[in-house]
Amino acid sequence: MKTLTLQPINKTISVKTDTKVLDTLLASQCEVAMACGGMGLCATCHVFVIKGEESLTPRTEREIRTLGTITGATARSRLSCQARIIGDGVVVELPEGMYLQDIEDLRVLVGKRAEVPILHPRDGRVLIERGKIITKSRILELEGEDFDMSKLAASAS
Repeated sequence: MKTLTLQPINKTISVKTDTKVLDTLLASQCEVAMACGGMGLCATCHVFVIKGEESLTPRTEREIRTLGTITGATARSRLSCQARIIGDGVVVELPEGMYLQDIEDLRVLVGKRAEVPILHPRDGRVLIERGKIITKSRILELEGEDFDMSKLAASAS
């Protein structure tokens, strides 16, 4: 058994060798959208490795390509759907924010302040900053954005 610690909740979990980081996040009730179905095509399972990078499998070519498109990705970034735990002592941190799945998710929030940053599922960029009021005009601006991850997944197959 290996250990994976989730930050900022400071929860350490014992996992079997070769377990995907994503599976551990989901088992821990972390809200991970997994918009592309775990194919390494979107930003919704993006994590930062705080400690233990050497205890994860190397980045896949697909992961490298996707990380290259994610706003806010760093040298510590991994896609949790692609990273498998092969050693002990991995610590990961989830980026702050909520990934938008559909523009309709925002329509019900018009007039309210975003409690967390609202992020684009493809590239992780901040669409609406924390504390900003969600307006109809901002939703109209975002209507041209492509949030359909199923099309992206189909094109990669």
